[in-house]
Amino acid sequence: MFGAAVSLREFAELYWEHGGRELKAPLAMEAALSNAQTDDERRIQTLIAESNALRAAKLEQEVFEQLARLVKAERSQEAKATKAAAESKRIASNKVDAAVRRMADLKRSTLKHSNSRIYPGGYAPVLIVQDGRRVVVPMRYRYRLPGWNEEMEKEKPGTYNARRNNLRRVWGKLFGYNHGIMIVNRFYENVDRNGKKIVLQFDPTLPQKMLVACLWSRTSIPGEPDLWSFAAITDEPPPEVAGASRHPLPVHIFFGRIAVRPTSSSRAPTP
Repeated sequence: MFGAAVSLREFAELYWEHGGRELKAPLAMEAALSNAQTDDERRIQTLIAESNALRAAKLEQEVFEQLARLVKAERSQEAKATKAAAESKRIASNKVDAAVRRMADLKRSTLKHSNSRIYPGGYAPVLIVQDGRRVVVPMRYRYRLPGWNEEMEKEKPGTYNARRNNLRRVWGKLFGYNHGIMIVNRFYENVDRNGKKIVLQFDPTLPQKMLVACLWSRTSIPGEPDLWSFAAITDEPPPEVAGASRHPLPVHIFFGRIAVRPTSSSRAPTP
């Protein structure tokens, strides 16, 4: 669509660097690299398979641990019903269900819509310009501000939003320099309706891809691989998205009105 090239080197390095560590990436992004035609693509395919094997092993361990916790909570309730035992049982059951679903996702050959969703802290394909060429690079959907470390990010985890009214003050080193595009079909928001937390799905009224404006950076970390990270530029929500905390800013402001409907899905853009 944009005449861009996929930066195979960055995809390969991403999976190589995360060998043995948890990598949060949508399965659809990995599936897009499954039709290997070159040696580089086959290398990425192998690295993704190794990453998924590690994911599956960790999920199996999670299921084993949570089942043990569930049995312990049930025995405790049989002896004496307590709120603590009931809460432990609920948490263990939820974690087992979540782990089983994620294991099923890894084995599934046909993707679901949810397999395309991007969550804060996860990786996503971003279109940028490098050396005069348009390239697609995998980046973490949470920007690391200059001078920050991992602990600082945990204290202030909201840097996946680059607020439009703060672009020159907070994001001045990137705004006007490091611009990118994230292509999404829809996005989700947790909102409060009549005292209840629900998740809404937002779609363009005329079906089309939204080109979300982003700011990105490549951060050098002593003793570690460079970190590619980005933030979506967001604005105050328009009337049709009332209740949402922030709103992704499409490059072609504005793409028409947005259809809104409740959904049980978690908040996340869909690339």
